[in-house]
Amino acid sequence: MLPEELEAQARSVTHLATYLEELKDAARRLRERAAVRERGYFSPGEEEAARQLLISYWMARAALYEVVLGYRDTTEIPPPLRPTRFLIAYAAAILLVDAARFLRESYHDQPAIRVKLNQADSMFGIPPDVYDTVQRSLTKPQHVWHLYHAVQFQADHADELRALGSDPLLAPLVGILDRLGHRLEVSLEDYATARIRARARQVRNVLRWTLVEQALYGLQKLACLLVTDKYFRHGHQPALPVGVEEELRTLLRPGDVIVNRKEFAMTNYFLPGYWPHAALYLGSPDDLERMGLRQHEELVPRWRRLLALDRDEPRRVLEAMRDGVCLRSLRNPFRADALTVVRPRVGDDDIAQAIGRGMQHEGKPYDFDFDFSRSDRLVCTGVVYRQFRMRKTPSRLAICSGNCSSFSRYMLRAIPRANNTAPPTAR
Repeated sequence: MLPEELEAQARSVTHLATYLEELKDAARRLRERAAVRERGYFSPGEEEAARQLLISYWMARAALYEVVLGYRDTTEIPPPLRPTRFLIAYAAAILLVDAARFLRESYHDQPAIRVKLNQADSMFGIPPDVYDTVQRSLTKPQHVWHLYHAVQFQADHADELRALGSDPLLAPLVGILDRLGHRLEVSLEDYATARIRARARQVRNVLRWTLVEQALYGLQKLACLLVTDKYFRHGHQPALPVGVEEELRTLLRPGDVIVNRKEFAMTNYFLPGYWPHAALYLGSPDDLERMGLRQHEELVPRWRRLLALDRDEPRRVLEAMRDGVCLRSLRNPFRADALTVVRPRVGDDDIAQAIGRGMQHEGKPYDFDFDFSRSDRLVCTGVVYRQFRMRKTPSRLAICSGNCSSFSRYMLRAIPRANNTAPPTAR
């Protein structure tokens, strides 16, 4: 059984592979119906569709970068799991390069669309010249050099990596290698040119490592070169002060909403508002039993998995992240630099109904389009909103649910302490 972190990363890449194919189809439809090339400008409808595609692509791109970079600051993974770690990162890199090449193949001959793809969007933190930056990244010699080790490792260990596909969770990643692996090929000529331009010190350091570490280093270094320092700080580990964390644990009740922020996370810059994330606190299995939820039709098939998540931390949350809507340990939302807890203004019976209702969404993929009109994919605040499904002012809540800061102002009230003072807010 894979560690929870690797499972989450594998699910993320699988979901993103499907999502990027949908984005490609949407881009093709836009190209076919838009007469932009002939008239040289967008109609209002075409402009909005192009803007949505850019935002969706940028969000998916950031999520893939975080998959590749996510292993840099984690504790050492045991050697037997390193090929799995490589497979996940390599599949993510393939999707990144394939999406960038698709943009070039689709729109490089259409100046009006390229101009639109290069426009900044301050609301979502999208910088100017996205299209040009992405295309330049594909041809820089240092990028090719760092990618070469990954491509070479995959070629030399193809059978071993293919064997990992016997795990249903990893089978889709092997499928990505089969379907799109050629998009990542680096010729020996390109590698030779890149290597000459690379610093000799880097070469000496990399060659001391094992082959798999060289390959992973190449993928991670490539990702680092493509992401500006604005979006990532090496070595940062989100954490709450110990005292605040312990006090919050004593105050939490099932149905509370944990709203948090991780500093320097790339996805922070693509979401409006200070608080980019929310999770629903479920409590411990004992709490759920006391609420009469042990035999709930949505919890029965998930009960064993709920118990097995983290035996050292019995408290659970339901949370939508890039790998989808999943049951997780409380440790996950507590890995944050800023956090507040807010409580719905409803009774205990409503809380129990909300938790039971919300479980039907567990297992759904993440919605990188942030389309709150659909329920087959959900973002973090969409999960919370659909769980409570308030009778009063539903449209107002639906509008607010796109932004955690607004969402908490309208729907929730701060938790009172025993002495009727406000609980701590970690910052």
